[in-house]
Amino acid sequence: METGTVLFEIAKPPPPLPGDDEDADGDHEDSDPNAGRFVRYQFTPQFLRLKTVGATVEFTIGNKPVNKFRMIERHFFRDKLLKNFDFEFGFCIPNSKNTCEHIYEFPTLPADLIQEMIDNPFETRSDSFYFVDDKLIMHNKADYAYNGGLQQQ
Repeated sequence: METGTVLFEIAKPPPPLPGDDEDADGDHEDSDPNAGRFVRYQFTPQFLRLKTVGATVEFTIGNKPVNKFRMIERHFFRDKLLKNFDFEFGFCIPNSKNTCEHIYEFPTLPADLIQEMIDNPFETRSDSFYFVDDKLIMHNKADYAYNGGLQQQ
């Protein structure tokens, strides 16, 4: 947010077009409905010193209206809760493509905790819970490393 720099982009691959031959032998596996529910991020240590980060989310709605669309995201290092985020999308009209930006305001972390997070890649994790009408509809998980760009010994 402070510099406008894009730190990462994630996109779901488009579905194959009719007639596309993915396997030469005609053996097509069904796609995994949980694919894309886990993301692994690798950042540089400087990421932990940012105050705010904006994340643009794009999603489409099917043929029914969606009421009270909400995301709750919890970030942990090991078993310690670092920050809880709660974003409300509200009402989404049927057959719409939507874009919104979440602003993540990060807590100031002690230097020793930052160093532990750098020294222990992928022990920082998050859970994202998506709700419609107060009912859980999806749960995504992620883990994070903050040692990107450091010389590995």
